[in-house]
Order: sequence, then C-alpha cells, then structure tokens
Amino acid sequence: MLLPLALLFAALSAGRCMPLQQAPSRSKLLLVSFDGFRWNYDQDVETPNLDAMAADGVKAKYMTPPFITLTSPCHFTLLTGRYLENHGVIHNMWFDTKTGVKLPYYTTQGISSWWDNGSLPIWITAQRQASEFMECLHSQGLKTGSIHFPGTKAKYQKEEVFKKLVEPALFNYSNEANWRQSIDTVMQWFTVDNLDFITLYFGEPDSAGHKFGPESPQRKNMIKQVDRTVGYLRQRIRESGLEPNLNLIITSDHGMETVVKTDEIHLRTFSNFSFKDIAFELLDYGPNGLLVPKEGKLEHVYSVLKNAHPKLNVFKKEEFPKRFHYANHSRITPLLMYSEPGYVIHGRYKVQFNKGEHGFDNEAMNMKTIFRAVGPAFKKGLVVEPFESVNVYALLCELLGITPEPHDGSLEVTKPMLR
Repeated sequence: MLLPLALLFAALSAGRCMPLQQAPSRSKLLLVSFDGFRWNYDQDVETPNLDAMAADGVKAKYMTPPFITLTSPCHFTLLTGRYLENHGVIHNMWFDTKTGVKLPYYTTQGISSWWDNGSLPIWITAQRQASEFMECLHSQGLKTGSIHFPGTKAKYQKEEVFKKLVEPALFNYSNEANWRQSIDTVMQWFTVDNLDFITLYFGEPDSAGHKFGPESPQRKNMIKQVDRTVGYLRQRIRESGLEPNLNLIITSDHGMETVVKTDEIHLRTFSNFSFKDIAFELLDYGPNGLLVPKEGKLEHVYSVLKNAHPKLNVFKKEEFPKRFHYANHSRITPLLMYSEPGYVIHGRYKVQFNKGEHGFDNEAMNMKTIFRAVGPAFKKGLVVEPFESVNVYALLCELLGITPEPHDGSLEVTKPMLR
C-alpha cells in the first residue's frame, strides 16, 4: 500500500492528476450533420464518396426524425435521445408568451435557458464520466468538441462543451472552403488536442433546398458539394492516421418538401377569425403554428380554425396526437397547428417565399433523412432497416463507452450494425 499512496501523493503535490495506470484504448467518434439532407438526395446525383462510405460501413434505408421536423429540435434529439416533449427544445425560436418576444434561430443558440431543460446533451455527459480507471481522487471524463452544431453555444448546468466554434451571424453556409477548414480543425482537435468526441455541422443542403426547392438543379449541385466534402473528410482522416481508431457517423436532422403555391393557408383570410382574439402567436414558420387565445376566446378560435382549410390541422394541446411525442411540455401553447406536406401557414401577412420547406409530419417520406456510419466498431457493407433518430444517442454512448442519461430510444435498434 505504501508505494501506491506515495505515487498518489506525488501526483497531487505536482498540482495535477497523473494517470496511475494506462487506460485501455478507446476509439474516437465524429458525428457529422448535413442539415436538410433528404433520405433520397443521393438517388438523382452521382455520390461516389457517400457510396464508398456505405460500402465500407453501414447505411440505413432512411432515418425518421422527431416532430416537429425543425433544425434545433431534431439536432437536440440526436444529442439527448429524447423526444421534443421531453427535452423541451420545441422550436427553432425562443419565445415568451407573456411578453410576446420571439428571437430568431441564431440568437436562440445563445439562450442557455432554452436548451438547458434537464436533458443533458451527450457532450456534457461524456465530459463528466470517467474512463475505466480512477485518476487521483476524481474521475476524468472525455474531451469533447463541437463546430457549429445546434446547441453548442449554450451552457448546461453551468457546463459547456470543452472546445467549440460557434458560427458567426450571417454565416455563409455554402462556402466549400469554409467546410474544408472546419474539417482541418476537427483533425487538429483529434490529433493535437486529443479530443475523444466531436460534433460537426454543415448548413447545407438545407439552405439550397429552401431557396431553390428540393428538386432544383441548385440543390443537386449542392449534393455534389456535400459528396466532395465527405471524400475530403475521409481523406483527411486517413492522412491524420485516425482511420483505425475513429468511428464516423454522417446524418442529418430532417428532409425537405416542395412548397405548394396554390390554395394557400392564410389565417387572416379565414371567415370569423380575428387576430384581436389572439394574445400570442408564433406563425409564418413553415407548416407549424402556436397560438395563445385571449382569455375566454379559446373555444371560439378553435372552432373557427378547426375546419378552416382542408390542409390545416388544428388541435387543443391536450388533444394533439400522442404519436408525435410533442405536446406534453409546458412550452406548448393551448392551441397548436401543422399543415399537410407542401403547405405552409401564413399569419397576418404573406412573408414566406421559400420554394422548399420542412417541419411537416415526421411520417411523411420527404421528411425522412440519412444515416451512414463507418469505422472499427461498424460492420462492412450493411444496409439496415429504417429507424428513428431518437435511437442515435444510445449508439453514441455505446461507442464512447459512457452510461447514457435517461432517454427515449434503445440501443437494441442500432446494435445489429456493430461488430
């Protein structure tokens, strides 16, 4: 006992913890998201690098995101394994129903109270948990990093991602040179800073899908850029000597649907509906809407809107379909609505002009997205059946060797893809 105690005292007196025993080797993990990559975007464009990745690893036929199919909520499901009604990030926008204040996507990224709802993202869980051996008098967690991934900027129980880059305002999501610079930074973080887990986010092909439509030549060209980037990423992994010791997952948050420009849903034009009866509204955000009627007006507003348009679905909070796992949260308003695929909800004025949109029912095929994985933990040349993205979190925890927080998914869903 004297020798181990002496070694421990020496480590403590040196002012830092030194490992007393070499921990077993652990593969590193990189989670990459290409925003708005619909499940079949690789079927009308040549994608040799994505195809090669599938041949070398695992590909899902498609992956089903949670509802609502928006960027921040879906990414936070990947990070927590929770449905929206459990993790609380129910929208891209922070809002306060009492003051009427609504903040845009970029500003909301920095509102920690919007993200920190009791569901810890995997970054924080990994940082808190030890490797297999105790070091000094405490256990040392993993080192995590994140570049531009939704939720990166926030603090969780006063903790934050160990190493991070937050996208600046008015960021150019489509700049391929910036993409490669981000990949080079990831390689440096893995090799020089010895990080264990990194999340990397790209804002395309979402932007191209919104602006030009999911069937447009511009979107197809963007998929070619995505594929080149996957090729560059795997090349840099090999050049950095990481290939034998790095598991790579490439996925997305949701798909994209072509916007219908005829027979539009415009609340202002509905008979007997008046915004004078509304205390708070979150509208003009694709196919989703949240309403707080003024006191005594709920039944009237509900009855007016319920059958106002054949493509509009309106519900009281307590009657919203349970299959969405969405409405049972304190942030959900008394009335909520969503439109059928292709239709967006216009409020007071027509301010939405996108040719492509998401946010629709997650069972709609055009909302489905992709999942690819390659690395030492994954089988080779395997195509797996579709699964829900809520199950990705448990897989990430398994790959990192950490104990997951309470979650809504199951490791059993993704276990068949592991060696």
